[in-house]
Amino acid sequence: MKSTLTNNKAKKKIIADMIRVNQAGEFGAQKIYEGQLEVFKDDKIIQKMASQEKIHLDTFNKILIERGIRPTALSPLWSVGGYLLGFTTALIDRKAAMACTVAVEEVIEEHYKEQQNNLKHDNTEKELIKIIKKFREEEIEHKNTALEHDAQDAKGYYLMTKGIKKITKLAIFLSKKI
Repeated sequence: MKSTLTNNKAKKKIIADMIRVNQAGEFGAQKIYEGQLEVFKDDKIIQKMASQEKIHLDTFNKILIERGIRPTALSPLWSVGGYLLGFTTALIDRKAAMACTVAVEEVIEEHYKEQQNNLKHDNTEKELIKIIKKFREEEIEHKNTALEHDAQDAKGYYLMTKGIKKITKLAIFLSKKI
C-alpha cells in the first residue's frame, strides 16, 4: 500500500515538474517574441507565432492554478533573459531572429516529445497529453516557419543556434528544480 502512495506522490511530482517547466518555457517564449516585436513591430509572421505562444502560456497558467502548482521562482530571470534574447537577435537582423526561433523550438519540440512518450500510457492525463501534442505541433510549425524565412542564412547560424539551444536546455533544467 505504501509503495502505491509513494508512486502516486512521485508521479504527481513528475507531472507538476512538467507543468511548471512548460509554463516557464511558454513564458520565456512569449518574452522572446516581445523582444523581437520591439524591433519588428509590424512583422505578421512573428506576431502570429507570438499569439500562439500567448495561448500556450495562458493554458499552462490556468493548469498551474487549477492544480495548485507553484511556478518557477526563476520567472523574473526568464522575463529579462527571454526579452533580451529576442531583442538582441532581432537587432542583428530578421534572419538572426528566425535562427533564435529555430533553436528554441527545436529544443522545445524534443522536450514536448519526451513528455508525450513519458505520459502516453497514463490514462489519467489524457487532457494534458492532448495539450502537449497540440503545442508540440505548433512549435514544429514555428520552427518550420523560421526556416522558411531564411533562419539558416543568419550570420553565425551554427554557433548562434548551438548557444541558444544550450541556454534553453539549462532553463528547462533549472525550471524543474527551482
